[in-house]
Amino acid sequence: MGSTAWARAGRVSQLLPIVEWLPRYDRAMLRGDVLAGVAVTAMIVPKDLGYAGIAGVPVQNGLYAAAAGAIVYALFCTSRHISTGPSSSLAAVAGGAVLFTGVDGPEAAELVAAITLVTGALFLLLSLLRLGWIARFLSRAVVTGFLAGAAVDVVIGELPKLTGTSTSGDSAWAELASWIRALGDISWTTLLVGLLALLLILGLRFFAPRVPGALVLVVAGLLATWLFDLGSHGVALVGHVPRGLPAPTLPGLDVFTQDYSTILAAALGLLLIGFSQTVGDARAFAVRHRYSIDVNQESVAQGMANMASGAFQGMPVSTSLSASSLNESAGARSPMASLATGGFVILTLVALAPLFSQLPKAVLAAIIIDAVVFGMIDIPELRRLYRVKRFDFWVAAVAILSVLSAGVLAGVVIGIALSLVWLIYVATAPGMPVLGREADTQVFRDMTANPGDETFPGVVVVRLDGGLFFATADALEERIRELSQESDGLVHAVVLDLEGVDVVDSQGAAKLAEILDYAESMQIELRLARVKPAIATVLARDGVLDRLGPDRIHGNVNRAVEAQLAADRLAGEPERSPGADH
Repeated sequence: MGSTAWARAGRVSQLLPIVEWLPRYDRAMLRGDVLAGVAVTAMIVPKDLGYAGIAGVPVQNGLYAAAAGAIVYALFCTSRHISTGPSSSLAAVAGGAVLFTGVDGPEAAELVAAITLVTGALFLLLSLLRLGWIARFLSRAVVTGFLAGAAVDVVIGELPKLTGTSTSGDSAWAELASWIRALGDISWTTLLVGLLALLLILGLRFFAPRVPGALVLVVAGLLATWLFDLGSHGVALVGHVPRGLPAPTLPGLDVFTQDYSTILAAALGLLLIGFSQTVGDARAFAVRHRYSIDVNQESVAQGMANMASGAFQGMPVSTSLSASSLNESAGARSPMASLATGGFVILTLVALAPLFSQLPKAVLAAIIIDAVVFGMIDIPELRRLYRVKRFDFWVAAVAILSVLSAGVLAGVVIGIALSLVWLIYVATAPGMPVLGREADTQVFRDMTANPGDETFPGVVVVRLDGGLFFATADALEERIRELSQESDGLVHAVVLDLEGVDVVDSQGAAKLAEILDYAESMQIELRLARVKPAIATVLARDGVLDRLGPDRIHGNVNRAVEAQLAADRLAGEPERSPGADH
């Protein structure tokens, strides 16, 4: 084979990893991969019916997404254990878009398919431009709050299915109030079915966690419908579920043109949530089983999986941690398990789909409530935020309230905005603590945590914990002015510790020159300590280091202070006073 052919084959295998691993597949792994596919299918089929309900699309569309996502992901992935399909969080975002636009039926399915396609395109763009770092801008506190709020919103939306009533409202609060007002029209048979379904699935979760509760509940619901003819007693059923597979079809162009802002907002939220889940989960499994993954290729795999799901009238897909964990524990050792899962979902659609038409909606509501409460509300994380960083907890609380008050889709936008505001605040307000010297050492520490450390009359040591650039330059000048004016103007020297400064721009360098001007005007000696080579290069180009001179640039803080104390002795200044205030 010529070099050109080898290069072409290499590019193909890089884009389609299955081309490389499938010919070398060890048949000894087939049994474990197939058994894993069976186990995952049994788990996800009933849940995907519920996720479709959350997204506001026909229940079969959840299975279309599961099949397309699992099969296409396996073609492009580098992870051996990830299971890709719909999830409660992704369904909540898609459902929020459906509620925001007010569409239903086939129009809702088209809208969700359009969102799924755009999400897939964004994943591919993320991979092409290698922009995975964008996901870092979504604060974990915001995500925790957003998911918890979305879960509560979904639960409120499912309550009418448990009571056989109807509700209306533009927010979760209004919908909850409407549900309470409608309790006079409650269907007692529906309520009984709903409560028994909740008791069964919650009981299995707490007392028999290895049993697939959603699958048991679906079977029990279908048996109850057949034994007690629930439909004739006023219990709403899922209704017609077609057998077989859909033909690939794309949403009409008018869907994209009419609702482009809603589609883009939902797709962006899905991208950020899905990418962070995918990368984190794929890395965790790879580390555990000692193989490597290609994060960029995982983005391609998720993008193609979403494109395929959207083309087959499905809904957004991404990594499912619970399904991936089951995939692993059931014996999966390669992406063949994902192919098996997709195949078994297709068999379910071909052979069993009509059975789901007899499933009580109250049973489906119980499955949804169980999935979102235990899959999206992270109480331990909220407690940790409250204990570790109270501000982060309140950020999460604001995200929760935003979702409940403005809706899931608006909550996505507000959540992204909150993350950016928090990022800007952190970037523009770096710590600038005053330092003191630990007794009998050369170590300088934050005085706030160590108030008994040595200080020196008229000498202030301050550390900048962040970059020196356009967003922080003014804050540094204000801090220097504030410290220099303490103690009735007795400060005659400032040591600026730049150990924490990794970046400086032209504005930061100019600001340091202005601080030097101010110090000279106030007859204050300015010294720099621990200047990194890259920072020194920029400051030298701007002439700041030349103005300071080598005798005022020091390798560590202690040398800077000792040099100042020596200069003070020559000038007749007092040397030091342990514990003295400056």
